[in-house]
Amino acid sequence: MNYIELTKRQEKILEIVRNHGPITGEEIAQKLNISRAALRPDLAILTMAGLLGARPRVGYYYTGREPRDVIAGVLGNIRVQEVQSRPIVVRETSTVYDAIVTMFIEDVGTIFVVSEEGFLEGLASRKDMLKATMGGKDINKLPVGVVMTRMPNIIVTYPDESVLRAAEKLIHHQVDSLPVVETVLHEGREKYRVVGRFTKTNITRLFVSLAGK
Repeated sequence: MNYIELTKRQEKILEIVRNHGPITGEEIAQKLNISRAALRPDLAILTMAGLLGARPRVGYYYTGREPRDVIAGVLGNIRVQEVQSRPIVVRETSTVYDAIVTMFIEDVGTIFVVSEEGFLEGLASRKDMLKATMGGKDINKLPVGVVMTRMPNIIVTYPDESVLRAAEKLIHHQVDSLPVVETVLHEGREKYRVVGRFTKTNITRLFVSLAGK
């Protein structure tokens, strides 16, 4: 089922039901000048999507939901862990050169920097790498920890957070990716363990999947 875009006929059906509901399928078909059989698939889609309701011997009625509500509902019910990618990480002691090579090999715009224990310490973007290379320092010796953005100035998401909420974070903070983390207690303090990566590409793939392409 296509959650992204309604057909012209489906939009017309919604308009008819808004203005004339409750209304039977036969009456809708007459207004569209098509057969009841031709109308049936569209009514099924609109009903399954929650845009229309149906009562026996009464007909179809408008639920008050809009197509955008359906999209929000779908994205609100999908968890980050269902669409996340494998995290790309380097140690805080890795050099800027090593981080650049990792970015190139993995074809990512951001890498996550973790401690020796594997906890999130920061992240480094292509912009950070560019600044480091232009600073005149030896990137073969310069630790990536010197140029990265450190905690707590990092926006994260969680495996059980909704895709909609995570996407809002991407947009609001104008970033390309978020580390997907689990909170653990380590030496009396809460730490983040990186378990995934949530990106704009993940969202694009999800929309294509929902569209049935």
